Amino acid sequence: MTMSTTTTGILTTAADADLAAARMQMALSLGWHIVIACFGVGMPAITLLAEWRGHRSGDNHYRLLARRWARAMGVLFAVGAVSGTILSFEMGLLWPGLMGTFGEVIGLPFSLEGIAFFIEAIFLGVYLYAWDRLPPVKHMLSGIPIVLAGVASAFFVVTANAWMQQPTGYVLRDGRIVAVDPWAAMFNPATPPQTVHMILAAFMVAGFGMASVYAVAMLRGRRDRYHRLGLLLPLTVAAVVTPVQIGVGDWAAHFVADNQPVKLAAMEGVFETGRGVPLHLGGVVVDGELRYALEIPYGLSLLAQWDPDGLVRGLNEVPPGDWPPVNVVHWAFQVMVGVGFALLALSAWLAVTWWRRREPPGSVWFLRAAALSGVAAVLALEAGWIVTEVGRQPWIVYGVMRTAEAVNPAPGLVYGFALVSVVYLVLTVATVYVLRRLARDVPVPVAPQEPDVSGYKVV
Repeated sequence: MTMSTTTTGILTTAADADLAAARMQMALSLGWHIVIACFGVGMPAITLLAEWRGHRSGDNHYRLLARRWARAMGVLFAVGAVSGTILSFEMGLLWPGLMGTFGEVIGLPFSLEGIAFFIEAIFLGVYLYAWDRLPPVKHMLSGIPIVLAGVASAFFVVTANAWMQQPTGYVLRDGRIVAVDPWAAMFNPATPPQTVHMILAAFMVAGFGMASVYAVAMLRGRRDRYHRLGLLLPLTVAAVVTPVQIGVGDWAAHFVADNQPVKLAAMEGVFETGRGVPLHLGGVVVDGELRYALEIPYGLSLLAQWDPDGLVRGLNEVPPGDWPPVNVVHWAFQVMVGVGFALLALSAWLAVTWWRRREPPGSVWFLRAAALSGVAAVLALEAGWIVTEVGRQPWIVYGVMRTAEAVNPAPGLVYGFALVSVVYLVLTVATVYVLRRLARDVPVPVAPQEPDVSGYKVV
């Protein structure tokens, strides 16, 4: 049964409802897992940095932070393993058309990701249980494979998604794969910008997310050295990464302009091909037209083509049936860029104040902004993935296979979505509960804390 909708966009058949349920289930699973995965990529490096600082300076507060973060890291790794397993089953159960046709093409990165996962698990076990059994230097060295394996896992998984954006490395004849070059498939044209963009996003989510916990505590009056370091160390890592991420985002946008012009048109609400196209801020699509947007003359042409008179292709170049949901993609892109620049401003605030005074900002507004930065980074991450995934629709493999062709034809996918929603609700509650319990424990003795003060200079 083929997909059909009314002019109002209301689903008209049970098959449509199942397709929508499959997409929502995949969106929920991916959106939930990707946050945990970001901490799995960025948190080990920040934890190892804290341990190294503690070993080098002899400051017990760094060691306490490292040990506490390591315990939280273990919890998040276990939860991520559960949500990752759910995702791997969903690839086959929800999208047999994709995996049945192209499984051998994208199998290599998933296999390599499995190897990286086991390396990370092995050394995480060593790192967690050898705090008092290994010399400090050897213990720190045991954490390096965790960092490398976490980054490698993210890289391999994202290469598979990049292939879905720019499919290469195969020959398809009469609906069947007759030749495969798995390395060419994995290192497809979308791999460089997409993997770098994702890995940097992971460090931003981890850094801002960890810092926000201590910013909230400091707003509640806990201005001792332990909380100051807990704020500044991950916040500094995120602040260093943020301007780099802005540059990589521009690189990724140029790639989209050259290789997925329909996605770019949806991101900016461009319906007609033209030159000297303005950049749109805000706005909403009504009756095939972007309205109420603030326009920056020639902005989009300049950003997309490095030419104020550059050509930008509009949605009019493809049939309406090949358009993604324009309002969803447009607003997701607006949120991602807006939040990204807000985090850049926070990073600049920290950098300028430190450069001028050799101490971080003492303003309560800075702490409030830092407290919100964790949620903001997650919001930008989710918005970015909406742009990436929804902007590719209606294709599951760009230009080759439609999402409706890949979905499981068996009825009842709606019930599976309901069940998975309950599972993720339970996982969320359990994860928050365990992390809050860990935050109340003191895993190692520390030196007496400094008295509360109004400022928080760190020397």
